Amino acid sequence: MKAAFRSKYGLPGVLSIKEVEKPSPKDNEILVKVYAATANRSDYHILTGKPFIMRLFTGLFKPTLSTTGTDFAGQIEATGKDVTSFKPGDRVMGFSGGLIGISSHAQYLVLPETKAIKMTVAIPGNLQYEEAAACLEGAFYAVGNTLLPLKAGQNVLIYGATGAIGSSYLQLLKLYGLSITAVCRGEHFDLVKSLGADRVIDYTKNDFTKDKDRYDYVFDAVGKTSFAKCKGLLKKKGIFTSSGGAENLLLVLITPLFGGKKVVFKPSKNIKSGLRLIKKLIEEGTFRPVIDRKYPLDQIAEAFTYVASGQKIGNVVITMHS
Repeated sequence: MKAAFRSKYGLPGVLSIKEVEKPSPKDNEILVKVYAATANRSDYHILTGKPFIMRLFTGLFKPTLSTTGTDFAGQIEATGKDVTSFKPGDRVMGFSGGLIGISSHAQYLVLPETKAIKMTVAIPGNLQYEEAAACLEGAFYAVGNTLLPLKAGQNVLIYGATGAIGSSYLQLLKLYGLSITAVCRGEHFDLVKSLGADRVIDYTKNDFTKDKDRYDYVFDAVGKTSFAKCKGLLKKKGIFTSSGGAENLLLVLITPLFGGKKVVFKPSKNIKSGLRLIKKLIEEGTFRPVIDRKYPLDQIAEAFTYVASGQKIGNVVITMHS
């Protein structure tokens, strides 16, 4: 089988495609034929080993796993004799949580049943494998921060509204009856409005931090702004939350002490429950995947280069089989 391979941390050029032996499941494992995965921000951090703190989970001096990949959509091909929760033919989609990989940038992968139970759900019947893969990493991160005390009628701003996380925020937050301002490039206005934005700011023409509106929440979906820059946008007790930036972790501890505007980060603690919610919304027709580009596994280095450009819209999907 084919698998993405690297022996060291680095830019996408360290990746190559290797022919390796197809794994066989042990008694307590499942074998999944992977049809699609994404090349995402979590994968990119694992690929490069940056920020350095990632290496506490992925290997200090060299990567513990030679194959990248944190999410997948596929079909169970075989199960070990002790497996009772899955059977061959089941269509499943899964996500590792982002800090560690599961080597899903490969045509097949094996998972212990206990792990698979915690990180997979059945693929909704109305989704193809490529679509299912695009409903995992970004959507899961967005689900965590929608656990904040949101109330209908509140005013929210999403910076980076077209990415995997941002496009998920739009759809999830709209379900709460919020008034949503999306910040993105002008050419994507129609997309973000179709996903739930009420108002759009083109950041290439206007400095969104000087907007006259005031917000109950500011969601930084790309980790490219800061509490300091967005503080003036917040109402008296407004909340800023970001998908990136080590400084935000410190501010999560400090800013609540002052009783006013603050930084909050609420990651979803349970992968299974997060994926179940996403699956439910897909089946109800209130959440849909956003796919920018699809690359075959042989072109995974090019896919990561595009992800690193910061210009992707929604998700970049890797297809494993011709």
